[in-house]
Amino acid sequence: MQRTNYSEMACSIARTLDVIGEPWSPLILRDVSAGFTRFEQIQADLGISRKVLTERLNHLVDHGILERRPYDRRPRHEYVLTAKGTELITLLMVMVAWGDKWLAGEAGPPVLYRHHACHEISHVEPHCSHCGEPMRPQDVDVLPGPGSAVPPGLGTAVPAR
Repeated sequence: MQRTNYSEMACSIARTLDVIGEPWSPLILRDVSAGFTRFEQIQADLGISRKVLTERLNHLVDHGILERRPYDRRPRHEYVLTAKGTELITLLMVMVAWGDKWLAGEAGPPVLYRHHACHEISHVEPHCSHCGEPMRPQDVDVLPGPGSAVPPGLGTAVPAR
């Protein structure tokens, strides 16, 4: 079954999903960011088939999310996050905060995050890059940007999707 290609849609969410929307990709990125950088380590941790893992790793390398680096004289590689990939980890941390709040159950969160700057256990929350205030859905208007598919003059707000 062919995956839907979202890369040409005038929507940053769709374009991001085109890169990491397949369910294994965020888990692979989680593992790489946690220090599982070799194929065998990722495969063992996820229990994913070699074929699927190879396809996902190639996809993430092709999109500049991971970089493949040789680690010995044999043709063996490890995978490291690029700058582009590292920024995706922030997105995953926001997903963790949502999952911890709504899905963790009585046992509580499976992992905790200690912030290096203050040494406190915390979670990620989006904040405005200008004023520092929280950015919740009710705190923002969605407006057409320069790459919008909305023709000029047809309104100033984009309906929430």
